[in-house]
Amino acid sequence: KWKGEGTTKNLESIVIGRCYDYIRIVNPAVGEKNCSEIWEAFKNAFINKDPCSILPKDYELFINLSLHTIPPNKSLFWENNHLLVNAFAGRGRRYMSLADTLFGFFADFLNWCGQANSAGLDYESCPTTEECENNAVESFWRMASITYAQHSSGVIHVLLNGSSVGGAYPDPGFFADYEIPNLQKDKISKIVIWVVDDIEGPDIDSCGNYTVKELENRLKILGYDVTCTNNYK
Repeated sequence: KWKGEGTTKNLESIVIGRCYDYIRIVNPAVGEKNCSEIWEAFKNAFINKDPCSILPKDYELFINLSLHTIPPNKSLFWENNHLLVNAFAGRGRRYMSLADTLFGFFADFLNWCGQANSAGLDYESCPTTEECENNAVESFWRMASITYAQHSSGVIHVLLNGSSVGGAYPDPGFFADYEIPNLQKDKISKIVIWVVDDIEGPDIDSCGNYTVKELENRLKILGYDVTCTNNYK
């Protein structure tokens, strides 16, 4: 039916387990959370609905139940280097990327969608963003990105991939469209951009050039103090 892969099998067990893993082991500082209630709020955002008419605001209750403080100077935004960011952040020990918050950790690398007029999940196929933008996963990450940006403070870090074919700073993209517009300027002291090439990869983009220059200019026009470093060791 759809071109995308279906809901991750055992989704409920995985996300409830991740929730407990997070509050018990990964980041107990967030305090008690009701993981079953968080799952229900997550599921109710998209079940029984046309899988192409899920909006970011449908996840508001889920976000409110799973929200916690993001420590100042720990936010790490990124584009096109998911695995590097996960490794570098160290599950919140060095930085707290979106995937190191409870709401991001909950869903990282998973897939899901429901079906109109059915309380079940669709394990066969889910819509891709090309098929419809307002799908369950896309809208989830938009809401998560907006929330993450709004709660970030201090020195903001951005890790970009200088080997990306279209340039290190995709526009449109999550950072361009949902995160930069939701940063709270009065809470931010500086924005630090790191442009890192893939190991053995091409050096397509770098500080002061191509799309990174566009990003630097955009942030400076918004009034931010911006620094940029290439292949920061």
